[in-house]
Amino acid sequence: MKVLIFCILILGFVSSCLCERWNINAAPTKNNIYNVVDYGARGDGVTDDTQLKGKIVAPPQKAFKDKSSWIRIQYVNSLTIDGTSTGRIDGFGSTWWPCKSCRRPIALSFHSCNDLTVSNVRITNSPGGHISINGCNNAKFSHMDVQSPGDSPNTDGFDISSSKNILIEDSNIRVGDDCIAINGGSSYINASRLACGPGHGISIGSLGRGNSYETVEEVHVQNCKFTNTTNGARIKTFPGGSGYARKISFEQIHLTNVKNPIIIDQHYGVRDVKESAVKVSDVRYYGIKGTSASDVAINLKCESCFNVVLDQINIVSSQPKKKAQSYCKNFHGKIGSTIPKVNCN
Repeated sequence: MKVLIFCILILGFVSSCLCERWNINAAPTKNNIYNVVDYGARGDGVTDDTQLKGKIVAPPQKAFKDKSSWIRIQYVNSLTIDGTSTGRIDGFGSTWWPCKSCRRPIALSFHSCNDLTVSNVRITNSPGGHISINGCNNAKFSHMDVQSPGDSPNTDGFDISSSKNILIEDSNIRVGDDCIAINGGSSYINASRLACGPGHGISIGSLGRGNSYETVEEVHVQNCKFTNTTNGARIKTFPGGSGYARKISFEQIHLTNVKNPIIIDQHYGVRDVKESAVKVSDVRYYGIKGTSASDVAINLKCESCFNVVLDQINIVSSQPKKKAQSYCKNFHGKIGSTIPKVNCN
């Protein structure tokens, strides 16, 4: 029944869907509710009625009105979704992106779902973020393919908030914003063997907006590749906020032409310096190598950073005649072997 719920949701938003066993052209109805039996489902307890293949295309803008997401799955436990790598969810975002004042919906949203497994799903051209994970526990995403043009606005690959025990692995993410954004209330987040780029890298935060209290801990990113991204491993917090970002690691990262390969920005969005700040601590950068597209390859703009370790870092300029630099402010931690050299005295 839980998987059937997903099937009904999908059909409820289909503009056109070409399936392996059936051709479905679902005309919109007033309530957007469909009976899957009308489309070939048997419901005999034996037949797999959940397999949909082909292309799912978002409806026109006017169909969304004030909705924050296109496909939303909430309060569902032990759900498995396998896209088999042949189908595609197309958010048709090109019609939305020119409108700066529009509330662009998220393509696929999971809210308060536990024990979730999602694999082999392709999502392209979302109007806003591609995948939102909010209030979830124990979710695994693998072999995902998420992509939008590098200049598409606010098209995060994965947005994680108020969730724990989330794993994202063996996936390609090419978007116009953060490949992964890990927001307040999240813990035990693991990302491994990912290809990110274009995009804004993998970000902790932003945290502390509007003087708020927010926390993130136990985030571990390893064996990932960043290509032509505007950031690599990033932690960003607003001045005036409170809380903490702690027990974070970025290890075995490969960079190709990346701006801001390593950056802690505790002045995110503003230039004002305020007394309070989200505390950043117990952060480890290890085995990060490659090329920087910006002059400053290691940028540690701290207000409250403690026990931050950098070691086995080798980042050179992507321009042969330039030398990569570092910047350090209010930093407390340990500097091991790094290129460029980091001097925080």
